[in-house]
Amino acid sequence: MEHVLIIQNDLLESLGLYEQYIRDHAELTIIHAYKILKSEELPDINEFTHFLVGPTPIGANDALKHDFLRKEWIYLQTIVDSGKSCFGVCCGGQILAKLLGGQVLKSPMKEIGGYQINLTYQGTHDPLFSGFSRTFPVFQWHSDMFTVPSGGELLATSEPCYVQSFRKGNIWGVMFHLEITSKDAQRWVNAYSDEPNQIGKTRDQVLDECRMNEDEMGQLASRLMKNFLSQ
Repeated sequence: MEHVLIIQNDLLESLGLYEQYIRDHAELTIIHAYKILKSEELPDINEFTHFLVGPTPIGANDALKHDFLRKEWIYLQTIVDSGKSCFGVCCGGQILAKLLGGQVLKSPMKEIGGYQINLTYQGTHDPLFSGFSRTFPVFQWHSDMFTVPSGGELLATSEPCYVQSFRKGNIWGVMFHLEITSKDAQRWVNAYSDEPNQIGKTRDQVLDECRMNEDEMGQLASRLMKNFLSQ
């Protein structure tokens, strides 16, 4: 059976439906990286078959200013070099992109709420998105974006943030969220209450945009995790 390690980087921003699917279909270990002490050792990567790296409101370009993310940076490099499958969400994907030689830049516009994602030709042929429609709904909450590392492939695009997913070898990153339910979105809206106004949206509008596609996003979250675990 697959043994998955989730690296949770923030108390509020868990991996929701991804975590739920893995609990039901594989052995799961979660480490709350933001609580790790300097002297604490991270688990041996050889204990795991797959890795998920969660989001955090800390910007990826500021990661090395934080003790736990400096420790995690070294750990993730070991995972990258191991050839084991690793999947990063939002800032988790940005950190992986930087480890692979990519950049993290300001998105052309902050994205909050419901958006449509378009798979590229490479995306439609990548096993992570097997069974996906060419266009599908997602939830977003970010102001930065990654570039595709040299030698990697652009798997998904959108507007205004063009780069939404990449793959390089055994590493995948996405900017968007399928794992978020309306209950999760409510927590985010409460915690980051001033941010929707920055792009001309109300808190209720953001929640409505999540609810509108919640069922479909939930089905896609399960499909994506099924595809990931098959790698």
